[in-house]
Amino acid sequence: MIVNKCTLVGVCLLVSLLAVAKTTGAQQCTSSQNAAVECFAADAVKTDLLTVHYGMTMAQYKAYTVAVSKIIQAPDTNLVVFGLSCAVADAMPPTNADGSANQPAQTNAINSIVADEIASGIVSPPSGANQQDMQWFALDLVNSMNASNGVLLSPGTLLRIIDSYVVTSTSGGVVNWTQVNSNLATMVSNLASSGLLKLPPSITQAEVTGFAQSLAQTIYTYKTATSRASL
Repeated sequence: MIVNKCTLVGVCLLVSLLAVAKTTGAQQCTSSQNAAVECFAADAVKTDLLTVHYGMTMAQYKAYTVAVSKIIQAPDTNLVVFGLSCAVADAMPPTNADGSANQPAQTNAINSIVADEIASGIVSPPSGANQQDMQWFALDLVNSMNASNGVLLSPGTLLRIIDSYVVTSTSGGVVNWTQVNSNLATMVSNLASSGLLKLPPSITQAEVTGFAQSLAQTIYTYKTATSRASL
């Protein structure tokens, strides 16, 4: 299942990154957590366990793996990234409406969503990681989910609900964004008042509303790029 597999990816990576400090014998690899992670990354690439990607040099990839270890150790951040990565893999696949490949559409969507999460205050990059690291990490998760052929529990339900407001507010190919934003604000308010949406003290209802409205824009951009009528 996509949800379980997404969790498994994170758990396996976390175990690997943290276990390396115990398994390596080189002094430079045990001087700190960051050094241990960098040694793991170098050895993993040499043995084809991991592949350097995104056009990175080996030094840049080591820095990225350190950033990933920081993201994974920040529960409030990694749970949001895991959840929305699974949702995007389900509801916003890297294909057009006719089934042809369109990886940029999905990549642009996940990059936009992560940027909106940070801008709205839903998540913050942990110390040692930045927005680019979080976008790359989310893309890694999404790409691993794209190949899943297991039973689907539709983690993209939230994205489809938001899309339904875009669809019903569209007439003649033109979206009434004032109506969409108003409906989404009402949705968030109703979820909060009913107790279905529980917010931590650090996040306001207005921030969640703004994020939902940004998601609607991202969904519309994705649908336009893939010629889809709906998610």
